[in-house]
Amino acid sequence: MGFFGYYAVLGPNGVLAYRDYSRKLAQRQAHYECLDKARAELRNRVALLDPRHADPDMVDELVRKQLNVAHPDEFIMPLGSDGGNADRCSGTVDG
Repeated sequence: MGFFGYYAVLGPNGVLAYRDYSRKLAQRQAHYECLDKARAELRNRVALLDPRHADPDMVDELVRKQLNVAHPDEFIMPLGSDGGNADRCSGTVDG
């Protein structure tokens, strides 16, 4: 009886492990929400680059970024790393 009681409280699927499962679930849900938001942003950018009706501003932005070209009267101000959406959601999630 003591054996079963011990594992019911302190075992890998016991009562005390429930808090750890809840914490991991909350972390993974937050990570999923971040990835979902990044996916929606990427989906929007892809829609703007559809060959049938591409957004001229998006095309201009990408071409100028790839060719590293700017107009003489423009001032380029870096806003941060251009690592994309993957860096934003790269927090550690326990496996």
